[in-house]
Amino acid sequence: MIQFQKTILSNGLKVIVHEDTTTPLAAVNILYNIGSRDESPEQTGFAHLFEHLMFGGSKNIEVFDDPLQQAGGENNAFTSTDITNYYETLPSQNIETAFWLESDRMNELDFSEHSLEVQRKVVCEEFKEHYINQPYGDVWHKLRALAYTTHAYQWPTIGKQLSHVEDAKLDDVRNFFFKNYRPDNAILVVAGNVKTADVFALAEEWFGEIPQGNVMQRNLIQEPKQAEARTLTVHADVPLDAIYKAYHIPGRLDKDFYASDLISDILSGGKSGRLYQALVKEKKLFSEVNAYQTGSIDPGLMVVEGKLVKGITMEIAEQAILDELDKIISSKVDEQELAKVKNRLEAQTIFSEIEILHRAMSLAYAELLGDANLVNEEIKRYLAVTAEEIQLQAKHILVPENCSTLYYYSKN
Repeated sequence: MIQFQKTILSNGLKVIVHEDTTTPLAAVNILYNIGSRDESPEQTGFAHLFEHLMFGGSKNIEVFDDPLQQAGGENNAFTSTDITNYYETLPSQNIETAFWLESDRMNELDFSEHSLEVQRKVVCEEFKEHYINQPYGDVWHKLRALAYTTHAYQWPTIGKQLSHVEDAKLDDVRNFFFKNYRPDNAILVVAGNVKTADVFALAEEWFGEIPQGNVMQRNLIQEPKQAEARTLTVHADVPLDAIYKAYHIPGRLDKDFYASDLISDILSGGKSGRLYQALVKEKKLFSEVNAYQTGSIDPGLMVVEGKLVKGITMEIAEQAILDELDKIISSKVDEQELAKVKNRLEAQTIFSEIEILHRAMSLAYAELLGDANLVNEEIKRYLAVTAEEIQLQAKHILVPENCSTLYYYSKN
């Protein structure tokens, strides 16, 4: 059980504190309710660009990392389709350094052509290295565009195309910041060897006077139900043929999400998972095969992907995958197998909570979903899923008309 207390400042900033006196450290996590789904289709990659810009200097602090390192801390950030998350860990007695740094860049970044140009180059190089020049690097660009016709999930967080970041203007960037990186669009979580009253006081001192924004209510166009199978065939300079099958699944807040998530765990629970046992170990059709889900807030995807052994045809490989999926549809999962999957999930949850930073992140994300206490309740929802519910979801999800398939052929 993760204990916490919460308050909301007058400017809308939500502040959550989790005390843990067993560690000398503190984690400071700020989650902004802004991801790539909030971008304009003509200006994608901005949320990820800001992940970098936020380290490029703020109004009163030229270099973000130096004061934090002098205080014995470290930091990082990540962006997803739904959120942007920044975090620091440092000795708890130096926690005010993190408040100073985070509040200053929330208040106002150092908007300059130089800063934009520096970070633009970094992001563009990342785009080229990981998405253009890397084998299979464009898979998610192609798969998302195939699976989503309407929703903003149709492009990855790096952006739809390189030119959107290359052409970003300073005014566009400034407007994006003041629209989204506001206290009333953020959740601050502090976990570790701290006192709740002290953290609340620091939050008021450092963040309380930052003006709230004019955060718009989301009104995203939802993806219509897929009515027929979609396919795309690609030939590229990659070492092995690969296949990617994407099925639409319920969103993160849907009660059926948990059964859907467990399907991917049954299929791909490491080397004991069904796909590995049947398709890699026994039939030797794939060099590797996995199943996973995107876990996005709006309806997401469950993806089954694999790289074929040389000499195996795409038709044989795909049919072998479909045969394994059909087993979940036609027969209830054995109670012993289901218990094993649930036990592994519960152990992973417990193990992840050892780190105070992970607890801070989990509290922030749960609060974004509607209730920070979800960190204590979610595992119960997984454990309560029945074999009947899993089979029912499999029958609903794992059907041809709900699938987008990317055939990725090697030219070699």
